[in-house]
Amino acid sequence: MASNFQSIPVIDLLLTNPPTRPQLLRQLRQALTEVGFLYISNHGVPQSVISDLQAVLPRLFELDQGRKDAVALHHSPHFLGYSQVGSETTAGREDRREQFEFATELEESWAEGQPRYERLRGPNQWPSAEADIRCSIERYIEELTRLGERFLHLVAEALSIPPEVLFSFLSDQHRLKLVHYPPSEISADKNGQGVGPHKDSSGWWTFLLQASPPNVKGLQALNRNGEWIDIPVIEGTFVVNIGQAFEVVTHGMCKATTHRVLSGSLERYSVPFFQGVRRNLTKSEALNALKDYIPIQQPPSQSDVGANIDSAFLRGRYDTWGESQLRTKIRSHRDAGRKFYADVFDQYINDDN
Repeated sequence: MASNFQSIPVIDLLLTNPPTRPQLLRQLRQALTEVGFLYISNHGVPQSVISDLQAVLPRLFELDQGRKDAVALHHSPHFLGYSQVGSETTAGREDRREQFEFATELEESWAEGQPRYERLRGPNQWPSAEADIRCSIERYIEELTRLGERFLHLVAEALSIPPEVLFSFLSDQHRLKLVHYPPSEISADKNGQGVGPHKDSSGWWTFLLQASPPNVKGLQALNRNGEWIDIPVIEGTFVVNIGQAFEVVTHGMCKATTHRVLSGSLERYSVPFFQGVRRNLTKSEALNALKDYIPIQQPPSQSDVGANIDSAFLRGRYDTWGESQLRTKIRSHRDAGRKFYADVFDQYINDDN
């Protein structure tokens, strides 16, 4: 569990220059081990790439319902596509958000006899006649893939781990969500759930673009005292947080911090990029790869909210990251799970461990 932080640190990546590099690494290590959330500035992603993506967000969500339904997520065994408001659940409640999910563009390669989780790998569903939207999204995925790799080198240095060890965990496919939180009536639901309390289970690291103006709030992280701390928009930055897989391999030294999004009276756009973890990663590999660099940690006490977060891979029942991911996807998107994974649907839905 994260420490009793009251704000989220900002790490300036320009400090990678030799005279200031030790300062950067100290700041980064502290953020990784005590907070689990940080902002990064001067990150190297061209502003034109970010601006182009922000410009297509309203257009994408303003598409008529028929065009959205044509690329609905329930058509995809890879859990890629459009989800309408209320179609995804977190912490047992419906999320008030609509979203498009995309990934590194790959051909479908799964065949009978392969592990079910390999079916998660596959192509996107693209809205028809929107070539410029696709171009902006694919360019953004390429830039964030490169940012993730640059950042991982810094993480390795900050934690004194050989970078090739950390890179050995990465997948061939990373995921991107374009999320729209419609405005909600606060008087009707003062604790409206944009997305409920959770730890990121979709990747190694999450790089989040808060794509709305600074006056639009909603994102919060949970500290050890059980206080929800606001993570406001800071223009020119990405919010970066630890995924569950990284918590596993670091034996809890670097915690995946519980967070949520509250609905508000203003609409909000958010773009999380999830750096992928290879699907065949086993629990044994995850627990042993860093044992020579990081001692096993005793988990500190945490708030009731944080303690009850569903995290299948952390709890140890599933031997591979891919299977724990498949379970999470099926539980979150039950229509697609029932359609494509009927043989394990009931097992994953009724399995709370």
